[in-house]
Amino acid sequence: MTTATPWNSGRLMPNPAPTELRTPPHDGTGTPHALRLDIQGLRALAVSLVVLSHAGVSRFSGGYVGVDVFFVISGFLITSLLSRELRATGGISIRKFYARRALRLLPASTLVVVATLGGSWLFLSKIRFADYVGDALSSALYAVNFRLAITGTDYLAQGSPPSPFQHFWSLAVEEQFYLLWPLLLLLSWKMARRRALLVAPLVALCLVSFGLSVSVTESSPPWAYFGPHTRIWELGVGSLLALFVARLEQLSPTISAPMTWTGLACVVLSALWFDQDTPFPGYHALLPVAGAALLLAGGCSPARFGAGWLLSRRPVAWLGGLSYGWYLWHWPLLLIGPMALGRPTTVRLALVLSAIALLMAWATARLVENPVRFHRAFRGRHGRALGLGLGLSVGAAVMSLIAAAFPPPIDSGAHAPALKDALATAPDARSRLTELLDASDTRLPSNLAPALAKIKDTKSAIYRDGCHVNYASTRTPPCVYGSRSSEKVVVLFGDSHAAQWFPALNRLASTHGWKLVSLTKASCKVAAVTIVQNGKPYTACDAWRSRALAQIKELRPSLVIVSSSDAGNPVQAMRDPLQGWTAGFRDTFQKLAGTGARVAAILDTPWPKGDAVDCAALYPLRLGRCSNHVPQAIKDQTRRNAITEAARSTRVAVIDPEPWLCTRSGNCPVVVGDTFVYRDDSHMAEAYAEAIAPVVGDRLSELFGTDLRGTGLR
Repeated sequence: MTTATPWNSGRLMPNPAPTELRTPPHDGTGTPHALRLDIQGLRALAVSLVVLSHAGVSRFSGGYVGVDVFFVISGFLITSLLSRELRATGGISIRKFYARRALRLLPASTLVVVATLGGSWLFLSKIRFADYVGDALSSALYAVNFRLAITGTDYLAQGSPPSPFQHFWSLAVEEQFYLLWPLLLLLSWKMARRRALLVAPLVALCLVSFGLSVSVTESSPPWAYFGPHTRIWELGVGSLLALFVARLEQLSPTISAPMTWTGLACVVLSALWFDQDTPFPGYHALLPVAGAALLLAGGCSPARFGAGWLLSRRPVAWLGGLSYGWYLWHWPLLLIGPMALGRPTTVRLALVLSAIALLMAWATARLVENPVRFHRAFRGRHGRALGLGLGLSVGAAVMSLIAAAFPPPIDSGAHAPALKDALATAPDARSRLTELLDASDTRLPSNLAPALAKIKDTKSAIYRDGCHVNYASTRTPPCVYGSRSSEKVVVLFGDSHAAQWFPALNRLASTHGWKLVSLTKASCKVAAVTIVQNGKPYTACDAWRSRALAQIKELRPSLVIVSSSDAGNPVQAMRDPLQGWTAGFRDTFQKLAGTGARVAAILDTPWPKGDAVDCAALYPLRLGRCSNHVPQAIKDQTRRNAITEAARSTRVAVIDPEPWLCTRSGNCPVVVGDTFVYRDDSHMAEAYAEAIAPVVGDRLSELFGTDLRGTGLR
């Protein structure tokens, strides 16, 4: 199945909303042309690609390019309708336009929102239900794309599973575009004396939007993917085609046929070629957009041997007619279905669920969409249609608010010892922690602190203050904690797996009078090895690391504590990974040792099986299903060996945190005493890191002096 990525968990295509398939007449008569069954076939192709991608069929990992195909189709068909109305009447009825969209889109989408909300309450993570309610509410109000973009830029939320409502983002983008486009088209029509003047505003809009798409994909992938400002150009390309249908219909079959086959090849090639590491949309979106545009343009002049012959086949066109409903249903079923069945997600199960979603799409079309859309009560009565649409949207929003008032219960176990107090008062904090680890319960304690639903929202000062810098940044702002005037400077250096130790070190800094300086950056490794980030060399990390090392030299610290995650792949494949990573760590360790500071490298913490908080919310009385075991909990033993080897030759102290998170038998529980160990699928929870500060302090004392306030830290 699709795995969650930093900003696009599952990369969802826009909803293939049903729209009129007739091209506009160019003679002003108002008589529509023949149905474009090739467009139905194109819809079928796009939705099939994205369903296969979401089902985990690796060959179609780039199936998310359906997002571009459907935006182009939508722009073409909607502008065709508006253009036909302009030619026939000289104006556009905004009321009629939105009434038509309300009847075609909202009955099915409202049904799916309500059903998905119920499924989430019953089967998905209980502590995430408040987030799902927010997603449902924003979906009903056509703003979920903004919510997803904001969430995607939260580094600590990037490992979270995708929302079952995530696929509604595309409907939001389309409606945001269509809030302005009819008015812009009407205004251009009224002012235009020549066709060039009519298309000029749209061309300018497309160019600006494409430029933003390329630049924002570099700086903020979540906003590039979900933002309307980076998607307008795709809808605009389809709109431009609709304005030139008269000329496109005059194309010779010897030209239109190759155009359609080339377009089909572009769409399929992008689905086969792209994957989750492809920076998207950006300039990569040109390939599927061009493919869709060539298919639509060539189809205006149907050729006997064009791709339209294939796309117009009856089974393909039938599937295209159900593409909207299939898209709406498949994603919630893929997320909720395995949890409801209590089975692991596999490609085979995902394909079965996708087939069930297709049956549900057929039933929805027969029982909901068409009966409402063609009911005589709404025939020519646009006010009623708008009223129905408003009622459905408000109803979905109200149901979301009601659901928020009745969250699913999270069962609790017995009262557990307070971990922080137990370690703070113990004569030997390390031994006491070992006892509590061995005694860890398999039930969620009733006095969990903080509560399970609050763990992910609890963030240390370096996150609140913006000191843990994002992917694009190459500089860290001044971030000083503890005793700011102290001459004993301690530096925390690395990525988010270094930042997870901040609560412990901040507590020690306050206790021992250190000046604690934080230098951490998202996914930036301590080793001088360039890794891959978003499919490209993570050069911003290399630049930041160099500046951070120079800053550490200027600080002349007493102690530097370094750590980084064992995840991340090097740009250049290593013939000998142990040798390659050892060289990278040795390079950094030597530079740190050159500052005169003592250096301690904390190995990466053991990882849970998955998102530990979500797992505990699903199995509060069976936490054993959530705990991992050594050696499976060790992300990359080779990288740990490389740190040890590099440290040996540079006189760097190595600290292994495994005994602080796992029992002597190798079990790594998710709850110790009254404290949750992890915040997600790899990071320690803030409360746990702070609670084990005495253990961390004792280990530092063993390495650098019995009194951290004395000569041990010069």
